[in-house]
Order: sequence, then C-alpha cells, then structure tokens
Amino acid sequence: MKKIIDFIDEETAAAFASCGYDAKYAKTTLSNRPDLCEYQCNGALAAAKEYKKAPIQIAEEVAEKLSNHPMFSMAEAVRPGFLNFRISEAYLADYLEKMRQDTKYFGLERTKEPRRIMIDYGGPNVAKPLHIGHLRSAIIGESIKRIGRLMGHEMIGDVHLGDWGLQMGLIITELKERKPDLPYFDENYSGEYPLDAPFTISELEEIYPSASAKSKEDTAYKDLAMQATFELQNGRRGYQALLSHILNVSVTDLKRNYANLNVTFDLWKGESDAQPYIPDMVQKMKDEGYAYISEGALVVDVKEDTDTKEIPPCMILKSDGASLYNTTDLATIVWRMQDYNPDEIIYVVDKRQELYFTQVFRCAKKTKLVGEDTILKFHGFGTMNGKDGKPFKTREGGVMRLEHLVDEINEEMYQKIINNQTQMKDDEARKTAQIVALSAIKYGDLSNQAAKDYIFDIERFTSFEGNTGPYILYTIVRIKSILTKYKELGGSKDDAKILPAKSESEKSLMLELSRFGAAMESAFAETAPHKVCAYIYALSNALNHFYHETKILAEEDKAVQAGYICLLDLTKTILETCIDVLGFQAPERM
Repeated sequence: MKKIIDFIDEETAAAFASCGYDAKYAKTTLSNRPDLCEYQCNGALAAAKEYKKAPIQIAEEVAEKLSNHPMFSMAEAVRPGFLNFRISEAYLADYLEKMRQDTKYFGLERTKEPRRIMIDYGGPNVAKPLHIGHLRSAIIGESIKRIGRLMGHEMIGDVHLGDWGLQMGLIITELKERKPDLPYFDENYSGEYPLDAPFTISELEEIYPSASAKSKEDTAYKDLAMQATFELQNGRRGYQALLSHILNVSVTDLKRNYANLNVTFDLWKGESDAQPYIPDMVQKMKDEGYAYISEGALVVDVKEDTDTKEIPPCMILKSDGASLYNTTDLATIVWRMQDYNPDEIIYVVDKRQELYFTQVFRCAKKTKLVGEDTILKFHGFGTMNGKDGKPFKTREGGVMRLEHLVDEINEEMYQKIINNQTQMKDDEARKTAQIVALSAIKYGDLSNQAAKDYIFDIERFTSFEGNTGPYILYTIVRIKSILTKYKELGGSKDDAKILPAKSESEKSLMLELSRFGAAMESAFAETAPHKVCAYIYALSNALNHFYHETKILAEEDKAVQAGYICLLDLTKTILETCIDVLGFQAPERM
C-alpha cells in the first residue's frame, strides 16, 4: 500500500501535466505551517522560471484542477505561488480503514528488492561483565535490525565477541597459578578434557582483572601471559580447550544479560573465528601488490586524492608478524562475504572509531575483499553521560555494570508503580516494573540521534509524562483499558469501520496514523531509530488530545462509537508495532 503522500504526489503530478507543466514540479511535502494546511507543494515557484509565468498563475491553474478532487477538502494557491492542501475526511478515513484491514503490516509498503544486511553490534569481551559502555551498541543495533526486518530485508545480527589476544593469555596464566594441576596445563596429557569448566562466571570475572593488574606490575608475569597467548593462537590443545570453556561460560552469561535488554543475535561469532582466514588473506594482499613493508610492519595504503586530512596506512601485521584488530576485522569481512555474501554490513560502534573504520573499509575495498557494490557502513554513536556531562559512572566513580544499572531502574520504576497502583500485587508490580523500566532505558537512548552524546537522566527517563518510554506505554495501556471496557459493555466492532473525522483532534490523530509508512521508511533509510521515537511521541500526543476532547464510551451513536473504537484499535496496533522495532513492549496495566 502506497504512502498517502505518494497518492498526493500522483494526483498533483497529473494536475501539473494536465495544465501543460512538467510533472517533476509536483513534489509534495508535509506542511511546515499545519495551522494553514496539511500538505504543501512549492513546485510552481521553480516552474515559473522555465515557463516564464508568474508562480501564482501556475499554482492557481493547478489548484483549479484539484479543487473538486475527492482526495482534497482544500486545494488552494497562495502567493507567491504555494499550493496548500487539506485531505478530505472521507478519503483519510478510507485510507486508514485499508491500513486496519492489513492485519500484518498495516499498509506499510515493504521493499520489493530485499537485501541481505549484516549488523555488527554488541562487541563484548568474553570473561568480562557487560558495562554501560555496551548499552548503546546493543540497543541501537537491535532496533536497526528489527526495522530492517519489518521493511522486508534479511537482517543478520552478529555480536562479534572479543575472544582473542592477550586477555585470553592472561586468564590462562592466572588460572595456571591458581590451579596448576588441571590437565589443560600438562603438555603430555592426551585424554579427553572435562566437559565442565573449571570456573564459574563469577570466578572468571574476578580472574581477568586480577591477572590484568598483575601484568602491569610484574614483567615476568606479563611475559608468561604473552607466551600463553602465542601458544593458544598456535593451537596448543589444552589452551584451546580452556578457550572453549571460557567462551561457553561467558556466552551463557552474556545471553542472559542481553535477554534482559530484549536483545538477541543470530550469530555469536568472535575474533577467534576470523583467525583461520588471516594467512590466506595476508598472502593475497602481498601477492597482488597491495601490502608492503613499512618500518618493519606490513601495511596497505588507503589514502585518497580527495582526502582533506591525513589517513594513515592500514596496518595488517606488526613488525613481529603479530596480527592486530585491523587484521581480525578484515578477516571477519572475508568470512562474512564467504559464508553470507551480504549486500551491506553495518557496524554499530563508538563514533570515536570512525578513522579506524575508514581505514578498514578502504582496505577491504582496495584489496577486493568485498565487491564494488557491497556497502560497508559505519554507524557511530555518541557517549552516554551523567548529569554532570561526563561519561556515566557509579556513585563511587567507577564504570557501572550494565545489570546493576538495569536493576537500579527496575527498582525506581517498581516504587513508582506501587505508589500509583495500590491494588496491584507485588509479583505483577515487579514484572510490570521490568517492562516499563526497559522502555525507559531504550526509549531514553533511542530517542536521541545516535551520533550525539546525551545525558542519561534516570528521573526524567522513568517519568510517565513528557517524551519518555513510560509515557508511550501509558498511552497504549490507556487504549487497552478503553477497548476492554467497551467489550465489557457489550460493544462490538466486528462490522464497524473507521469513519470520517468529526473534530480537529480526531483528524489530527488520523493524519498521524496515515504517516506510519513514511516514518518507518525514513527510519530505515537513514538507520535512524530516533525517527520512530519522534513518530510515536507525536502519535501518542495526538491520541491523548483526542481522548481528552472526546466522549468515547459515553457516545450515544453506536456507529460513531464503534468507529472511534476502530480508530483506537489501529492506534494501539501501530504503537505496539513501533515499540516492537524499538525493542520493548507494553504491559496490560500500569
């Protein structure tokens, strides 16, 4: 189903052509003066130069052609040459009814050419707890993935674990000091290794920071860790078995924490999965003349003539032959292209890594790891800051664990709910608090343009008023309550339909609903979940304005009342569809 603005464009284009003007001038936009009109076309101003006519004359001719069209309740020319439109109430009601009858996508015009798009988001390190620095990547990436799927694309999410390098050697070294008799450290051991890990997640999370601290003070200890890393990466059997245990224990815990954020991944690949692809990739770069030795390191030039600032070469191997993050990320592209051949890969990462990814992407293109048509996209996000404008910290000044932040907001929301809902049982209040708290966290983040830094204000984000997740959920719960009461009173909308608006507030609500497809298309095209947030905030405001001005359950005309109910039902469905792509849901009551 086409967007309503596309239908307007078609009719306006036909009118321009009928008057003898090029249809290219018929582009319509949302009005920037909603007090004057709902849509506007400024094409007559541009056409005036080509046709050597006054713009108002052109606009008046086109307006005359559209004045009796059933789509418009108003089509008028305004000096110096604007075309102002209002949609007829009957046409708008018919459009929404068609949306309502499409019970799967609600009139959304999905893509006719699905693309395979991989999203690299999350990026946690194994053996470490998730902290708040992991929040933005996870929830922005999850939302982009969901928006893409709704639009009809094949979206593949990969967590891209940090499971390689010195951190693994540090864990192995510390574990060997604590439990030297484990069979993993006996080079002559040839039996099967235990199925159960020799540590819990709590022990593992304590082992790494302890080992890291030791390595900074003890050179000999660090040398042992580097040697363990070397042996692991060169296939030592016992260390490979320990790596499997580390991954199993860590990933199990990561899945639990991500599940609490309603974030999922299709792939749980890590840096270690890219290692087998590195030797052939490096050899190819050498053989084809892309890579050369510079100051002992193997590099690929990625600067371009149009660069206005220095772009350093992309280092492939260090002078000692060791690989780097660049190497791993390029090898990851190799396996992604080999196994999935995506049309596009989106990297949801801190915006401060933009130069790094510019180097990696250019290197991948130059060395033909990807085809010319493959899109490599950097989607950088800003910093989540506290009220002091500095990166968000615990009260003690440390980096906050993500699960502690979630627990804190859950408790904040629980207190608000039991204060407002004295009749709600404690277990229901706890469950509802978790649902609403997640909306506060996600909406609080996603409502900001990703590239911008923002202030994480728990008090504001958990408010039931203003541009917040709880306000959106409160609107949905309000609609649910009305629909339930309508049904309890014996009402039925089985044969009902959405009727032409009887008030300005009702029409405003209907206009917002009609823009669902345009909002979702724009959010996907610009990988901008904040546009979905802006849309549902405007829709919620329109719904609440209509609710306060209209006697819905007290309406005596049953057909009119049923029409209201159909309108509310569509609003609820659209809101629920939108919050689903943002990654949260609504409770039954609040």
